[in-house]
Amino acid sequence: MAESVVHFHNGGLKVQPPLSLYIHLPWCVKKCPYCDFNSHAAQGIPEAAYIDALLLDLERALPDIWGRRIHTVFFGGGTPSLFSADGIDRILTGVRTLTQLMPGAEITLEANPGTVEANKFKGFREAGVTRVSLGIQSFNPRHLQALGRIHDDAEARRAAELAATHFDTFNLDLMFALPGQTLAEALSDIETALAFQPPHLSAYHLTLEPNTPFGHTAPPNLPDDDLAADMQLAIEARLMEAGMQHYETSAYAKPGHASRHNLNYWQFGDYLGIGAGAHSKLSFHDRILRQMRTKHPQQYMDAVKAGAHLADIRTLTRDDLPFEFMMNALRLNDGVPAALFEERTGLPLIVCASALERARAQGLLGSDPTRLKPTLQGQRFLNDLLELFLVG
Repeated sequence: MAESVVHFHNGGLKVQPPLSLYIHLPWCVKKCPYCDFNSHAAQGIPEAAYIDALLLDLERALPDIWGRRIHTVFFGGGTPSLFSADGIDRILTGVRTLTQLMPGAEITLEANPGTVEANKFKGFREAGVTRVSLGIQSFNPRHLQALGRIHDDAEARRAAELAATHFDTFNLDLMFALPGQTLAEALSDIETALAFQPPHLSAYHLTLEPNTPFGHTAPPNLPDDDLAADMQLAIEARLMEAGMQHYETSAYAKPGHASRHNLNYWQFGDYLGIGAGAHSKLSFHDRILRQMRTKHPQQYMDAVKAGAHLADIRTLTRDDLPFEFMMNALRLNDGVPAALFEERTGLPLIVCASALERARAQGLLGSDPTRLKPTLQGQRFLNDLLELFLVG
């Protein structure tokens, strides 16, 4: 492994980046045809045994995060709202006991309509969850069916109402460019969402991921690229008119309600991921590591007991770092201060000099040398911009 280690020019990272905790709860009622996440259809969730494994995983990871405070926690999945409120409470109690969880930390839980009842949201709130992210996708029954979702439009509305009742900050997740969707229908979903006054809204372009049913066989009547681009522009205009800032490729927020957990990813912060298939990025004085846990839930639970649950550990090389950093930072419409590059990678920004020059020449990156900020063109053609930072 020695050849891949980054030799930081300045004797290492001067400051460790903020640290987040990601907790993967891998079960769903059923797998959606567009989903490429590590999720498994639930046939009776071994909740207590899985939580035992999570807390043991966290305990074994403590040497990697020794003395560091945790700024945000995110329960992702799968469908975390399938877990009981008591189960979430038990996990968070363990997190508070084992780690330095900051007072006022943002604690997000992903939930799907159709898996939440009113008393469950109340219970999640009492357990310490401060923010829910609701996977609505659409309020249109025809589109929900085309996406293979288990909830209908009435349940979607009910869940949005519950989120608004129980949480000061919540996110509604929508998708556009759906099979057979018109521009008017895409905007109608946005109008319905805005009626719940969400402080945060995500609008994702439906993508056909390899190794998913949609990836193998595309659904019929997908909007073409022009129509999808029109949808994106119309959605952006409508949300900005509603007082939301378009702060990241797919994310919109009222002032003060951006997702702190996701911002930490995009600013190349650190995160410890526990649970089946969870990924981590951890910075040490002399290196930056990426880790992945064993993917399959049952194998993961067995592996944690044996202390063999790290399926993959990789040290990021000098060549990896510019692309890895930019892939996150340039998703932010306002970009990041140029100084953050060295602060988070341990490398001087001069290693990117020729890529930065080309990006500016092509009109993809703003000309201010103190900021790494994509232009409007750069936001629209993000992949072209990122490609400039690939080495090899």
